[in-house]
Amino acid sequence: MSSVITVTADDLALPLEQHVARISAALDAYGHLIALASPDPADPGRRRLHTVRAALEADRMAIVPVDLPPLAAALLGEQLRQLAGTDLGPGVLAGAARLLSYYLYSGALLGSVSKLDRVPVTVGKHFKSLVPGRHFAVMAHPEPGLTEAGPDAVPPGPGFLTQLAVAGHGLDAGWVTGPLAAAWRTQHIREVPLPEGSARWWGTGRLVEFTAYIADIGILYQLVTSVRRDTCPWCGLEVIGDQCLFCSTRLGDRADRAADRSDRTQQVAAQEQPLRRPQQQRPPQYQPQHQRQEPPSRELPTPNRPQLEPHKR
Repeated sequence: MSSVITVTADDLALPLEQHVARISAALDAYGHLIALASPDPADPGRRRLHTVRAALEADRMAIVPVDLPPLAAALLGEQLRQLAGTDLGPGVLAGAARLLSYYLYSGALLGSVSKLDRVPVTVGKHFKSLVPGRHFAVMAHPEPGLTEAGPDAVPPGPGFLTQLAVAGHGLDAGWVTGPLAAAWRTQHIREVPLPEGSARWWGTGRLVEFTAYIADIGILYQLVTSVRRDTCPWCGLEVIGDQCLFCSTRLGDRADRAADRSDRTQQVAAQEQPLRRPQQQRPPQYQPQHQRQEPPSRELPTPNRPQLEPHKR
């Protein structure tokens, strides 16, 4: 059974040898590991994961970059843990991380956007954030957006049934649990602790982070199993998508090479076809004069002469 892990500040504080030992023990216990990491190659957590993977030479560990706020990333990991209890293989689960991220609607209610760099912020919004009492509704996924929060100012939400996870600190969550939840037709509101990296991600410690997600494991399983599956030509895992996230083999490479080779063969054949000439009779070979054969001579017929009698000769 696969396992899904995330790297926190506590993990980064561990010595590398201890972190390698923990990952090695998890691989022995579960067989495969799926790690959700930041899409930034310079992120310390992602660099630590690649270091551990290289130290273990573990091709059973997939590092999946996801560009999500902290609360949405935590909920995605929770969904994958639930699906790990089904009959889905590790390659399919790793590809499901990208698939299920499209069904997450994540944002935050902020008291200030002066240090927000994840979403484009206009100069006017920067000045308005300096006024006390202003609140801003910021959407980070799936489409970035920024508006002033109000009873009638609600960002567009999902068109399917979801639950709403809410985590806050320093701000009243009434707008999120009230107008936003009503407009998004939320089935259930779930209050969770604020993730450790939320304040750094959103640029302020006074916020209410929210994420709409699918909580029904049956629907999640149906979404994943409805996608076409292929077999990785290198490691043999069953995967979804265009790449195996364990061995980094792109499934389209072989098909593309075969198509290119076929096209190239057809182009060469088309270029050679006009150069082909119909077979002609070979011209007579030249022979030197001393080796030339004279044509057979024709003997002239002997004329019929009259025969003279002996006494007339």
